[in-house]
Amino acid sequence: MLISEMGVMPEIAQAVEEMDWGLPTDIQAEGIPMILGGGDVLMAAETGSGKTGAFCLPVIQIVHETMKDLQEGKGKKGSGGMSKGSNAWKMNMFDRTDTMAIDADDGLLCQSRDQQVWHGARCNKGVSSKGCRYYFEIRVTDEGLCRVGWSTVKAKFDLGTDKEGYGFGGTGKKSFSRQFDTYGEPFGLDDVIGNYIDLDTMTIKWSRNGVDYGKAFDISAHLRNSVFFPAICLKNAEVKFNFGASKFAYPPQGGYKALAEAPADLVTQSTAGGERPCKYMYIYVNLCTTGNTQSVQKAPKPNAPYAIIIEPSRELAEQTYTQVQKFNKHLTNPKIRELLVMGGSSAKDQVEALMNGVEIVVATPGRLEDLISTGKLDLSACRFFILDECDGLLSAGYGDLISRIHNQIPKVTFDGKRLQMIVCSATLHSFDVKKMAEKLMSFPTWIDLKGQDSVPETVHHVVLQVDPRKDTSWKELKTHLKTDGVHAKDRLNYGIETAEMMSEAVKILKGEYTIRAIHEHKMDKALVFCRTKVDCDNMEEYFNKKGAGRDHALSCVCLHGDRRPQERKSNLEKFKATGTKPQRRGEVKFLICTDVAARGIDVSGLPYVINVTLPDEKQNYVHRIGRVGRAERMGLAISFSSAVKEKVWYHSNCNNRGKGCYNTNLTDVGGCCIWYNEPQYLADIEEHLGVTIDQVDAALKVPVNEFDGKVSYGQKRKFGGSGYKGHVDILAPAVKDLADLEKRAQSSFINLMYKKPFANKR
Repeated sequence: MLISEMGVMPEIAQAVEEMDWGLPTDIQAEGIPMILGGGDVLMAAETGSGKTGAFCLPVIQIVHETMKDLQEGKGKKGSGGMSKGSNAWKMNMFDRTDTMAIDADDGLLCQSRDQQVWHGARCNKGVSSKGCRYYFEIRVTDEGLCRVGWSTVKAKFDLGTDKEGYGFGGTGKKSFSRQFDTYGEPFGLDDVIGNYIDLDTMTIKWSRNGVDYGKAFDISAHLRNSVFFPAICLKNAEVKFNFGASKFAYPPQGGYKALAEAPADLVTQSTAGGERPCKYMYIYVNLCTTGNTQSVQKAPKPNAPYAIIIEPSRELAEQTYTQVQKFNKHLTNPKIRELLVMGGSSAKDQVEALMNGVEIVVATPGRLEDLISTGKLDLSACRFFILDECDGLLSAGYGDLISRIHNQIPKVTFDGKRLQMIVCSATLHSFDVKKMAEKLMSFPTWIDLKGQDSVPETVHHVVLQVDPRKDTSWKELKTHLKTDGVHAKDRLNYGIETAEMMSEAVKILKGEYTIRAIHEHKMDKALVFCRTKVDCDNMEEYFNKKGAGRDHALSCVCLHGDRRPQERKSNLEKFKATGTKPQRRGEVKFLICTDVAARGIDVSGLPYVINVTLPDEKQNYVHRIGRVGRAERMGLAISFSSAVKEKVWYHSNCNNRGKGCYNTNLTDVGGCCIWYNEPQYLADIEEHLGVTIDQVDAALKVPVNEFDGKVSYGQKRKFGGSGYKGHVDILAPAVKDLADLEKRAQSSFINLMYKKPFANKR
């Protein structure tokens, strides 16, 4: 697989080709898509494995895209309601805690991944007019803890813990002034919470999924002339707001109107430190009130880089800096500026370069700390925090410095993006590296090319042997999956079991089994892996045909290297939208993709993966099914393995790399096809993992004995209600039988020794 097919920009791919790089190394094939996908990543590989390129290439691309968006004005969408379309109700990007992420597109999706601390945000507008009743909704789109309600602009962000805000939490408690009382019922994933405020009677209440819980609070007398803003606080959770711009899931009764319908002259705009009428809104400004003055920040400061790469030595810093320059050479308009920061070089020149503007800084720890502590290097726009040779940094005593710098970097950037942390280490099994990762990183993906691959305990993976000689239903199908065309020149006869006919039949059956698996397990969100781009396109077409008229029953998008960059980005975002009931929001259920395209995908709570074809590289099997079973959630991976050899495309010697290629001859005679041996690949995978993968029949009913009974894929394993039995429960019937036998034996002994002799005497 070529670098250009991994989603990197053409200009970067050109630079790579000019460096005489052929195929990506293992660590690059793993790391580049992961980082492009937006996650925190830990990488371990041998020296010389190419891990510098693994993190530099995607970082350069994302930095350039960020700069381009700002240049074109797209970054202004992240202002939380102070950009184009500023009359809309949104959560305020500048009135939140540092790790509360707010979706830059519409300002309605809020997320915090801090598991220890509450983080909050307020809306960009509020209401205070007497005689009006207003309503808004939130939908809980991921597991975690949240409180939602109303607050004044003076309230703390942990809603309901002071006398300036009223909250209703997922535990079923209402709160005000740190007084938590039982109210309504607990709520969680996919629940819709209605938020009501009556400014005539000065009361607040909530509902859950349309069930009105009645008055919760009389608004305190000292707040009756205040402006009330929708507010949220989260702990490792995600919610989406609806202020009425779209149809409510549960329209309010009793004269309440949507906040979006509030007259403009009755609405007040919030800032981080005060209130002002909406008509004075600015475009893309950060308003911070200090006394009577306000500062306006339109873009990151020149000395605020997007990426900081820390190296343990000058030699490594110089080496990485050189690589950044090489990768960046063809990127223009805007041009990325890089800077090498290390001791032994002129500090004055480095400061001057910072003040002129720098996007990527490669540094050694000592000089970097000096520039940060003196304010010469600003961390406010940092998007990437990268530790190369982390074990070396920690062994040299830089652990505290790393923590201090990390604490100073905002966890959500000015444009609403989450800070990404990338760690490279000689080994990920170092206690210090593990401890640091647990402390600083957010659900990192581990790429350990030195360790032993294994399947998480939370993943149930099974395989179906597809045998067209036994299952001949393919002969009767009037409509079926369009195949890849490798047999277009073969004279196929459904009545003769030639190798070519069986290969074509396998392709048809795999399409049918894919649909069957979806229906059998009622899959509502899944990754569907296909081997080639043409296979993906055909499967997408088949899903759309089979799902026509079923209202999102098989709604899907496709992701591979031949799709336009904007289309790939859009398709991925549609699928990654969190939640297990995407049809409610018009999102898609299935992402059909190739191995390379899907490596950066990290969807919270993803329940299912379907491997239409087994990968020919055994490590890729683990990567595929590793998309499920994350964060202690249960996952099901179903793989199809042909019982006969299947002819497939293999453009190893193709001048056009497969584009417009119709050469169906085998590669050993100058063609672009091979016979794919899935039974051998399955054996390789089982040997690699040291397991025997459970097999299922064509009905695709998956046994759940591996998980001790009842499971709910995509949810965390709950032993209490899952049917799980410990050894006491398992042995209970046998113990009861033994007890009955003992009782009968003792009764027989008593009868024999005592009762019968007396009876004889009588």
